[in-house]
Amino acid sequence: MTRCQTDAYRRFLRGLGAAIVIVGCTVGASSQQIRIRLADRSAIEEHLQSFSTKNTEREALIRKWFAESECKDPDLFEQTLKHKLPPNVICVLPGETQEVIVVGAHTDHVDTSGAGVVDNWTGASLLPSLLYSLSGQARRHTFVFVGFTAEEKGLVGSRYYAQHLTPEQRTRIEAMVNMDSLGLSPTKVWATHADKALLDALASVAVASGLPIAAVNVDGLGTADSESFARYRIPRITLHSLTQETWPILHSSRDQLTAVKMKDYYDSYHLIGLYLAYLDDVLGKPADKAVKSGK
Repeated sequence: MTRCQTDAYRRFLRGLGAAIVIVGCTVGASSQQIRIRLADRSAIEEHLQSFSTKNTEREALIRKWFAESECKDPDLFEQTLKHKLPPNVICVLPGETQEVIVVGAHTDHVDTSGAGVVDNWTGASLLPSLLYSLSGQARRHTFVFVGFTAEEKGLVGSRYYAQHLTPEQRTRIEAMVNMDSLGLSPTKVWATHADKALLDALASVAVASGLPIAAVNVDGLGTADSESFARYRIPRITLHSLTQETWPILHSSRDQLTAVKMKDYYDSYHLIGLYLAYLDDVLGKPADKAVKSGK
C-alpha cells in the first residue's frame, strides 16, 4: 500500500473529490500535474538560523530576502502603521490575472526569554523561499506575500492590511494562507478556522505528494492573522505544527532554534509550496465558482 492509500489519509479525504498528480502519485480519476521550484534545504535552514530577536531586524531581513528573490520596486514595499510600529513588508508577484492569493506570516515575537524562532520566525522566514518557488513558472493568480507586524499585540498588522483594502480589492482575494509556528512536528491545519474548499485542496495535495498533514485545532490558544481576513469573508486557512505536547513552547524560554525539527520544517515548506501552486491552478475556475455559489 502506497502512502497515497493509507487509511489515515483516506479518513482525512473522506467525501473529497479533488484529484491531482504530484511526483507520480495519483488521486482520483482526473488529474493535473503540479510542479514547483524547490529551494535547497540548506538555504531554508540558513534563513531560519539567521533569526534576530529584534522585530525591526526581522522585518529588514524579510525585505532583503524578497529583493534577493528578484522582488523589486514597485512590487516590493512597506505598509506603514501608526503608533511607531514596524511596517508590514509586502512583495507582489504578478500573475496573468488580478485575482489574488495572499500568503502571510507575522514577523514579530513576544519579548520573553525565548528567541521567538518557532513563533514565528519559522513562518516569516519561509515567505521569500515560497516567492522563489512560485516565481519560477507562469501563474494565473497574483500572489501577495506579507510579513505582518505586531500580530502578538492583537493582529495589528494584518487587521490594518485588511481594513485598508478597497471592497474591490477584497473581492479579488480568493485565498489567504497563513503560516504560524512551523517545524515542531509535521504540518498541521487549524481545520475549524479554515474555508472548506481550501481545506479540501490541502488534503488532496498532501495525499498526492505523500507529505504529512493532520488537523489540530488550536481554538483555545488565541487567534491568528488569518482571522483578520475572515472578518471580510475572505477564504482563509492557517498552517502550523502545534500539538498538545508542543504548544507550551510558545511564549516561553524554550522557543529556540533547537526546538525546530528541520526535516519536518522542510517538509512543511515543500507541502505549502505545492499547495500554493495547486490553489493557483484550481481557484477561480468554473467548477470552483459553482461550488462557492452553491450550484
